[in-house]
Amino acid sequence: MAICLTLFVGAWAVVRHWSVPVAIGMCVVAAVLPPIATIVANRRGPDDRWWDEEP
Repeated sequence: MAICLTLFVGAWAVVRHWSVPVAIGMCVVAAVLPPIATIVANRRGPDDRWWDEEP
């Protein structure tokens, strides 16, 4: 999350003065990182048995 905040703040506080498209790209990357991190963190390994767990 710190990386996302750094990207957002850096994009609009510093980078936009030199290049608005780069600042927008940084914001897009910052917006995509949390869902990717969630998917990677919650994936199961090939040996995990999830279909026979007790509810």
